Amino acid sequence: MERIEGLLAPADQVSESERPAWQRRTQGEQRWAVMAALLVAVWVQWALPARLSIHPHWLLPALELVMMAALWIAHPHRRIEHRSRLLRALGVLLAAAVSLANGWSAVILVRDLLHGTEGSNAAALLTTGGGIWLTNVIAFSLWYWEWDRGGPVARALGTHQHPDFLFPQMQQEGIAPEDWEPQYMDYLYVALTNATAFSPTDTMPLSRWAKLLMATQSTISLLTLALIISRAVGVLQ
Repeated sequence: MERIEGLLAPADQVSESERPAWQRRTQGEQRWAVMAALLVAVWVQWALPARLSIHPHWLLPALELVMMAALWIAHPHRRIEHRSRLLRALGVLLAAAVSLANGWSAVILVRDLLHGTEGSNAAALLTTGGGIWLTNVIAFSLWYWEWDRGGPVARALGTHQHPDFLFPQMQQEGIAPEDWEPQYMDYLYVALTNATAFSPTDTMPLSRWAKLLMATQSTISLLTLALIISRAVGVLQ
């Protein structure tokens, strides 16, 4: 009976200790995972052919490295738990820079594929297309991570109670530790499964912006993969 009464009680009457970790103030997550993903994205953009990049070829990768260094200098701690408008703006700009660079490369690649000026070598096409597809996964994972319930700092502080993404661990007790809450690797998995299944899998988008972002990502992924694979098969035949 006490458990039933607790579940029926309004949220403001539930004590802090009775709330799940993702709804209360907790320790901020470590930054190593998101930094590693950003370094992979920068490396892929640097390795792409110059014709697929915004000129000069080094501009956006270098800018992204500068912003990563600025974030590290401004907040050298291992955990992301310091509230700052400047740090928040830098994080969003970094995600935007990765998305802009990769979006430009994807548009140029699709245009050249449609015009028949790209894809004479199947191996090179698959390598280039795979790099763009991987960077697209990382870019959208950054957006999911940056905006779900106000971003990593707001999630650590527990300022937003209504989630934008509903993870399985939020729905059922006993399938995860009591201190579980989503971190970057969870959002990377959401982006990866959405890019391969072209739809949500185990994590459901709740807010309208989350649904719009996931729909955009699955559409881009579907079009890119369809064009690249069809062209590669045509070359091999």
